[in-house]
Amino acid sequence: MPYTPSGFFCDRLIRERERRDGEGALNKPLRFNGQDLTVLRQECLQRKSLFEDDSFPASVESLGFKELGHKSNKVKNIVWKRPKEISENPQFIVGGASRTDICQGDLGDCWLLAAIACLTLNEKLLYRVVPPEQSFSQDYAGIFHFQFWRYGDWVDVVIDDRIPTFNNQLVFTKSAERNEFWSALLEKAYAKLHGSYEALKGGNTTEAMEDFTGGVTEFYELKEAPKELYKIMKKALERGSLMGCSIDSLVPARFETRTATGLVKGHAYSVTAVEECRPSQQRETKVRLVRLRNPWGQVEWNGPWSDNSKEWAALSSTEKEKLQHQSAEDGEFWMSYEDFKKNYTKIEICNLTPDALEDDKIHKWTVSVNEGRWVRGCSAGGCRNYPDTFWTNPQYRLRLLEEDDDPEDNEVGCTFVVALMQKNRRKERKMGANLFTIGFAIYEVPKEMHGNKQHMTKDFFLFTSSKARCKSYINLREVTQRFRLSPGEYVIVPSTYEPHQEGEFILRVFFEKKNTSEEIENRIEADHPVPAPASAGEESDEDQQFRTIFQEIAGDDMEIAANELRNVLNRVTTKRESGSDKSLTTEGFSLESCRSMIALMDMDGTGRLNLQEFRHLWNKIKQWQGIFKHYNADHSGSINSYEMRNAVNDAGFRLNNQLYDIITMRYANENMNIDFDSFVSCLVRLEAMFRAFQAFDQNGDGTIRLSVLEWLQLTMYA
Repeated sequence: MPYTPSGFFCDRLIRERERRDGEGALNKPLRFNGQDLTVLRQECLQRKSLFEDDSFPASVESLGFKELGHKSNKVKNIVWKRPKEISENPQFIVGGASRTDICQGDLGDCWLLAAIACLTLNEKLLYRVVPPEQSFSQDYAGIFHFQFWRYGDWVDVVIDDRIPTFNNQLVFTKSAERNEFWSALLEKAYAKLHGSYEALKGGNTTEAMEDFTGGVTEFYELKEAPKELYKIMKKALERGSLMGCSIDSLVPARFETRTATGLVKGHAYSVTAVEECRPSQQRETKVRLVRLRNPWGQVEWNGPWSDNSKEWAALSSTEKEKLQHQSAEDGEFWMSYEDFKKNYTKIEICNLTPDALEDDKIHKWTVSVNEGRWVRGCSAGGCRNYPDTFWTNPQYRLRLLEEDDDPEDNEVGCTFVVALMQKNRRKERKMGANLFTIGFAIYEVPKEMHGNKQHMTKDFFLFTSSKARCKSYINLREVTQRFRLSPGEYVIVPSTYEPHQEGEFILRVFFEKKNTSEEIENRIEADHPVPAPASAGEESDEDQQFRTIFQEIAGDDMEIAANELRNVLNRVTTKRESGSDKSLTTEGFSLESCRSMIALMDMDGTGRLNLQEFRHLWNKIKQWQGIFKHYNADHSGSINSYEMRNAVNDAGFRLNNQLYDIITMRYANENMNIDFDSFVSCLVRLEAMFRAFQAFDQNGDGTIRLSVLEWLQLTMYA
């Protein structure tokens, strides 16, 4: 019987406590790997030594796992050096951080560098990610730090300043200024966040944009772009949004290949400006222009409005100065908006708040962040194409109570943006992980069920059509879409496309007004307190018959020990297996589960069961047997783990999603099935935990306070 440690759930509880204590907020980011910059720097200064980061060492492990791993020839001549070993006068930032400070090296992370270039356009955003008070002179200890938004929290990442070099040249990101190192150190911190440099190979610009801002991204396919896209882009830059674009390559082998126009397919670019100009021969009309940057720091567009094109001759010196026109091979260039639409495939806009860029009005949005997990066999139900398991996915109740302020629109509606993001897939690449294909659907909750926080059942989804859903399931880190629905109550169901795919996610919902979203969490309770066995009274014929059977099992001492209980239970189930009833097929009750049953029913502390205690246990097992048979419809001798939620409910327990996940991981086998022994063991443990909690909850308010000794007693008892 497999068992998965509860590390994930412990970590989640710790994060929730840190949030309550104020960590993770902008003014108090979480410490990545628990490393405290101030403490580490002070220790180095006192020891008069330079910081060496053991959690991201200057070794092959930090470079990568495959192309940059131990067996790769690429890493043999790499030497890790500090900036003071590379340059005589290293500087963190020279003359202010700008987009020309980023030049791509030998790592396929153009998506990251395009986002960094966009970040430099907004000084406030830049210096949140890149704290500027760092240097190689005052209090220098070889330690630096950067801050990133990470799945709902801001985290502070500490690094040492040893960076990979070859022939005394930086291998990866570098600045146009040889003695400037902020961009190389930022790349190292981001690599540490994801486990290695190689983990940064290949990606989507929006991923880094969101990690730099905590914003939410919207995509536009340029073939299907709205008529006012130019206006949308202009407003986006005015509001501090980050923008990237790319040209899709249908053939993977042709990624990052140059075209005749100087553009590169399968490559990420930054959009750094959107402007209009009026050439002297076209006084009546304006030309709309877009400025882009190739993170390579070279290779530019060679068509109209490129650096040395004839179009610039028609502009006045004032116009050229306004556009900051330069003729230099620095990777940055202008092109007309029409050429931009013809040549590029898609554009991504990362909004700091999801204000409708088509709208002239600026709104204030609120956001709800929900953490979740798809667990194989319990809550990884797949998309709507899999009706038997779709309903088991995590569910989030959405309450739209207040409509938009839009007097020009006669239709009453509530605007919101849903963003579903899968977690840690990039970091887990070295273990073979890839991005899942993910999406979500939204269902309207009937009025008679408003306020009911119960998990929506299989029948609800079988007979109810979705009210809205994402455009498509796609293998991106985040799927985002804007909706407008009538006031009411809805349920959002995020899922992977295929069932049984296990992973973590966060679901963010941005509201224009004060609406709410929250995970559907059943109240944790038992329908009835666990009663003690009844005292002996006048016996019926059935009681006398049961006493005779008990006496045969127990012997002269009239008490049953764990091994005797195990023998009788296994004898009963064996008879059923050999007969016509195959519904209780099991490998046999373990001695440990029988001890748990005795611990539940043993009221006098003898470690054995007397007649009344055994009778009470027997009745319970018969009750649980009926529930098990109901869900074992195919007579396979086991129930599917996805049905365990309903079976536990029928047994009288109401649990939350995290507990159902734990039950599946603890009691299901490798085929995600639960046999009768495991089923009974689970229910015995639940009853024991509820009884122990009730014993400590003397005030009846649903909370208890335990010493270490009491905690150990409770867990050992259960």
